[in-house]
Amino acid sequence: MADCEKNGAARSAIASEDVDLRAEFAATGLGSILEQLDRDLVGLAPVKQRIREIAALLLVDRVRKRMALSAEAPTLHMSFTGNPGTGKTTVALRMAELLHKLGYVRRGHLVSVTRDDLVGQYIGHTAPKTKEILKKAMGGVLFIDEAYYLHRQENERDYGQEAIEILLQVMENQREDLVVILAGYTARMETFFRSNPGFRSRVAHHIDFPDFSDDELFRIAEMMLAKQNYRLSSCAADALRAYITERMRQPLFANARSIRNALDRARLRQANRHMAADRMVTVADLMTIDAPDILASRVLRRNGSAGPATH
Repeated sequence: MADCEKNGAARSAIASEDVDLRAEFAATGLGSILEQLDRDLVGLAPVKQRIREIAALLLVDRVRKRMALSAEAPTLHMSFTGNPGTGKTTVALRMAELLHKLGYVRRGHLVSVTRDDLVGQYIGHTAPKTKEILKKAMGGVLFIDEAYYLHRQENERDYGQEAIEILLQVMENQREDLVVILAGYTARMETFFRSNPGFRSRVAHHIDFPDFSDDELFRIAEMMLAKQNYRLSSCAADALRAYITERMRQPLFANARSIRNALDRARLRQANRHMAADRMVTVADLMTIDAPDILASRVLRRNGSAGPATH
């Protein structure tokens, strides 16, 4: 007990001020970023919770630094894994804003790239391409989608390894001015990390993005339409639910991305339906997606000889 009291007295002596972490949180504006994330993305509760946990860690780290309790910057490089259309790019954008609010990056911008932006096609081409991208990303977040394509081991003449070596060096030596997020399918990213242990050792936060449920995808569709001043009739809503159920069973399904494409085609059909009707249209007509605009999809009217439908 005496030792505990001594430790408590020592802690009191170290602390020169009490800190209200909730007030610190409010002062940074983190709440607005997390609220925007909730508005932008339906579901993804585990992802949002992990982002909040990282925000809390960085907020406390900032307070500790101010009180001379911490000097070394935390490792912030991340891995986002999951299927296409699960919100990885959106979360990366909010993460860039969050890191900027907390003072961990200077500018808070997001630079999103793929292999083609980093890897050249001939000797001497890769280094300048990679360095130019890194220069643009400095002070913010570099998001590398489908990062496992950086190096194709089956091709001995592939120049991706040069890009990887430059990235690893910058991730280690300039981690106070750049955060790198590697993204892609879960299984392929695991293989990539096994083949490139240098990346794994530099990535502190691994976040997995689950697929959306059919109800979540329907809510996402409603949000997408509302942003463009469209709405579903009751019959169209039933048709869209049926479409989502069927589309989720098919290959090449990309979650919210597939739903966005389906809505674009529904809007196209709606426009042509009104043009073909040769009559006056109302504002309500222009705003409403009706059942025929959904039911015309090949996903719902495919036949046995049509093969797998993807639209």
